[in-house]
Amino acid sequence: MSLITQMFRKKLVGGDSFGLKKCLSAWDLTLLGIGAIIGTGIFVLTGVAAATQAGPAVVLSFVIAGVACAFAALSYAELSSSVGGCGSAYGYSYAAFGEFIAWIIGWDLVLEYGVSVAAVANGWSGYFNNALSAMGIGLPEVLTKGPEMGGIVNLPAAGIILILTMLLVSGVKESARLNAAMVFVKLLAIAVFVGVAVFHVNPANWSPFAPFGWFDHVEGGKTVGILAGASLVFFAYVGFDAVSTAVEEAKNPQKDVPIGILSSLVFCTAIYILVAGLLTGMAHYTELNVSSPVAHALGLVGVNWASALVATGVIAGLTTVMLVLYYGLTRILMGMSRDGLLPGFFSDVDAKTQTPVKNTVLCGIVMAVAAGVLPLGVLAELVNIGTLFAFVLVCAGVIVLRKTNPDLPRPFQAPFGILLPALGVLSCGALIAFLPFMTYARFLVWLAAGVVIYFIYSRKHSRLAAGH
Repeated sequence: MSLITQMFRKKLVGGDSFGLKKCLSAWDLTLLGIGAIIGTGIFVLTGVAAATQAGPAVVLSFVIAGVACAFAALSYAELSSSVGGCGSAYGYSYAAFGEFIAWIIGWDLVLEYGVSVAAVANGWSGYFNNALSAMGIGLPEVLTKGPEMGGIVNLPAAGIILILTMLLVSGVKESARLNAAMVFVKLLAIAVFVGVAVFHVNPANWSPFAPFGWFDHVEGGKTVGILAGASLVFFAYVGFDAVSTAVEEAKNPQKDVPIGILSSLVFCTAIYILVAGLLTGMAHYTELNVSSPVAHALGLVGVNWASALVATGVIAGLTTVMLVLYYGLTRILMGMSRDGLLPGFFSDVDAKTQTPVKNTVLCGIVMAVAAGVLPLGVLAELVNIGTLFAFVLVCAGVIVLRKTNPDLPRPFQAPFGILLPALGVLSCGALIAFLPFMTYARFLVWLAAGVVIYFIYSRKHSRLAAGH
């Protein structure tokens, strides 16, 4: 078999659950999506994007990013119902483009999910310690910062990841129950914000509406404008794709997974647009470049009790984001391992808990160490380009499989032929173009490392190489 033939051998995934417990309903999956989506984006990035890139027109940034995600979501829904498998975009790419592209996208997803969890843990740590300080029991600074920031270790960041490790090891249904409770808390916090904000909107704050225009470059290569804002707040939508990693644990995956993906995305997009509009109406956009803009805006209008409640919602919100992305990471590694591209260690399922315990514990330790000692702000930029890259390939995968496998059963099919997947490729590709140059450079370094691993290990150990 030639090298090129090896690199582009294809495999349709799906069917067997490999010992995973089928216990998640459409409701569970929708809450998983909401758990992953509503977090850093609404509680942090809304203010940053408004203050530094889009002004009050950040509302349009959320609309543009949401439309691009909708095209991708329809493609995810179609492939999750027809191709299946717990590897998300990795498994879909294996079916559409072949092994090498699947490995690259899987490697990309490992970066996206792993860095997201560690970066969000850093944000969670700050809010958690603020809450402790308000009760007079705040941790010393050396235990809330890594060595590069002048501390010893970010103890809360490492600790929350280890707690989530124990939860995920215990079983996916238990994790889904905690996620549902946390989702309720953060939605309550958002409802309180909306209820207070509608009485404190000053329409003068919406003028000028688009102070940075649609798109421009400023000193240092930084991008600004509504489109640049869309590329930034796109991070707010990272997570709905994690629902597709739960295919093998869904009770009725062909029906429930598309429902979970689409309903969580529609709900969260509406919430984002509403909150962004009220936030920029409550406070001038120049005052919102802070770590917790929603709580800050409530403080500015003197409603401190609501500010404290929203801070509680932030802690709950960031916890669910970490939980769902961590879950997604372990299932992607599991899918890659079952195909032989990673060692079998990653796909061992514990007979008692019916979860990949070894995989989950290893990921937890690595991410806890990273969150505890590394400042991950720069790495977090990689999450957006990695996600957009995955979305482009998923949308393209729908087009390819419609041509190469027209008879493949498709319980859910995106309407209007290949129009919507094609628009997904174009819109997500365009959002990549609005990201800073350094983000591309770092992303290419990570992909280069993945190429080396593929040729040294994965190509030789692939199950397809062994004739499976």
